[in-house]
Amino acid sequence: MPRRNTVLVALAVLAAVTIAYSNHFRNALHFDDFHTIRDNVYIRYLDNIPSFFTDSTTFSVYAANRTWRPLVTTSLAIDYWLGGGLESTFYFHLSTFLWFLVQLLLMYGLYRVLLERIRPQPHNFWIAWFAVAWYGLHPAIAETVNYVIQRGDLLSTLGVVAALFIYVRFPGRRKHGLYLIPFALGVLAKPPALVFPLILLAYLLLFEESFSMRGFRAALRKSVPATIVALVLAKLSSVMTAQSYVPNRGPAGSYLLMQPYVALRYFRSFFLPTHLTVSSDLHVSSSVADPEVLVGFLFLALLLFAIYWTARRPVARPISFGLSWFVLALAPTSLYPLSELENDHRMFFPFVGLVLAVVWAGSLLPLRRPLGGPLRWAAVAALAGLLLLCALGNRARNEVWRTEGSLWRDAILKSPASGTACMLYGGVLMDHGDFAAALPYFERALSLLPAQARVEINLGTVLGALNRDAEAEPHFLRALQLDPKQAELYYFYARWLSSRARTGEAVAALNLSLSLNPAFMPSRYSLLQVYLEHGLWSLLESSAQDGLKIAPRDPTIESCLRLEQQVFRQVGAAEALAHSQPTPENYLQLSTAYHKTGRFEDCILAAQQAVRLRPNFAPAYNNMAAAYASLGQWDQAILAAREALRIQPDFQFARRNLEFALSQKNRPPAAPK
Repeated sequence: MPRRNTVLVALAVLAAVTIAYSNHFRNALHFDDFHTIRDNVYIRYLDNIPSFFTDSTTFSVYAANRTWRPLVTTSLAIDYWLGGGLESTFYFHLSTFLWFLVQLLLMYGLYRVLLERIRPQPHNFWIAWFAVAWYGLHPAIAETVNYVIQRGDLLSTLGVVAALFIYVRFPGRRKHGLYLIPFALGVLAKPPALVFPLILLAYLLLFEESFSMRGFRAALRKSVPATIVALVLAKLSSVMTAQSYVPNRGPAGSYLLMQPYVALRYFRSFFLPTHLTVSSDLHVSSSVADPEVLVGFLFLALLLFAIYWTARRPVARPISFGLSWFVLALAPTSLYPLSELENDHRMFFPFVGLVLAVVWAGSLLPLRRPLGGPLRWAAVAALAGLLLLCALGNRARNEVWRTEGSLWRDAILKSPASGTACMLYGGVLMDHGDFAAALPYFERALSLLPAQARVEINLGTVLGALNRDAEAEPHFLRALQLDPKQAELYYFYARWLSSRARTGEAVAALNLSLSLNPAFMPSRYSLLQVYLEHGLWSLLESSAQDGLKIAPRDPTIESCLRLEQQVFRQVGAAEALAHSQPTPENYLQLSTAYHKTGRFEDCILAAQQAVRLRPNFAPAYNNMAAAYASLGQWDQAILAAREALRIQPDFQFARRNLEFALSQKNRPPAAPK
């Protein structure tokens, strides 16, 4: 095929894929994106890039999710820098998509070389490009391309495809080990790339060596360098992953039993991607006799037989290799129990092999009996229609991924028995202020996930918003009991405590949150706000400086420090003015300044001086009320607030201080815990 035609077809395929994905570049962040991108303070500074390779705690603010994927975290930090923050997600989606296009080009190169080794003929050009186009436009692939943090699947797959392409295309360079570089980079993006030596072994056995025991031994010898690198990287990944990482909380045996059936569901989705969802409601099975388990193992047996049967026929070996790739690429997530039985983004890696197997199998019949005339054009139209349907399905999935609301609404419709979908759709409703509508989803999630701390926290939050405090607090406490080492749980409990004027308990919860995870900035921001409101300046200074060690130049922390400095300057100016010009107004201003800095006794003395100079000075009595309340002296606060209202009945600040003091004085003592 002339080079010019190759370039034109390549541009056409890449343009078609780009058009299909053109409606996804502004899509929101979702789910795991929040704790790895939105709330992850470490990706905000390029200076942290070296630490991504040495410290897995920089991957996520959630301790249970801290795995080692330094290449992914580095790419996120670069995207954050390019976009100037999180005002737009464009650069995050753009960089993922550009690497996706690179993968498609390498897939074509790999497919073309493999097909030429089996049967050199002009149709291989079109067969390879059709396989690439089908993969690039397939709706299931959109599940990974749209999910920013799951670019780990994309980068690890890209590393394996690039490594095998270099190995196959440049056999004279194998002794230099260049093919091992993209393989190693793929592992640094996500561990599933560790199966590369097995994929390489399958290639050698099917394409370069005889399909025999002698050929197997020869292929095994040639794969030794890749195997050694894989073992080293596997050990490194294990050592570097944080000890707090929790991949799965369920029974491992049940997970393993269901994986053949999960593979069947993935296989079906390749041909009929009508049930794509971000959260599956497939549940584990603990019995070998369950229909899903039996069907799954039957499928696995048929798949392995198909691999063996096609391997014995040289012309069918691309089918055998593609199916082998499908099985091997699923092995990491099938043999290593994870928190969810299946996830649509896990199809990204296996489908690289499956599309090759399916397209080559479909091409064998017309190759044996070439289609002529109308049949040929009918076949071309059918294939073009298939790609068009895939492109339309792809764009539809992009629209589903547009917002949190659209994503989890789709998940609820397709996976009504998914506790995660119920919890997160309820969270969407709660974020929009529709607490009454959110509550049934959280209650349903609790019935599906009875030991899930985040469901309990959400229930506590929504019940608190509905002013059902007696029901809310037990859910908060239950969440902390279920998962006492998760910093974010204490943060949400502290928010509720603070809204109920239980400031001391809120501060204790926030400090405990930060002791568990100093980089969880929502807790630090809330704590600094409490210190600001109560004038606890020494504590504010200490917490702010600790925060700046983790997040230098953090605008929220620096703003708190500037306010602190401004308030102290105001105190000095107010003292000087009150001494030089001792008027009621100046003593009132001094009293207010003292209150802002937490000097409540001085606030009261300055307000009393203002009252001596002007006995009916309502604002001074209000300052006294606020200061007495801050000291917990409720009777004095009530008297001062009532005096302010006697003088000025429409004084709203005094009325609020009176109501608060009365509520605190009449509050029943807390029950012992």
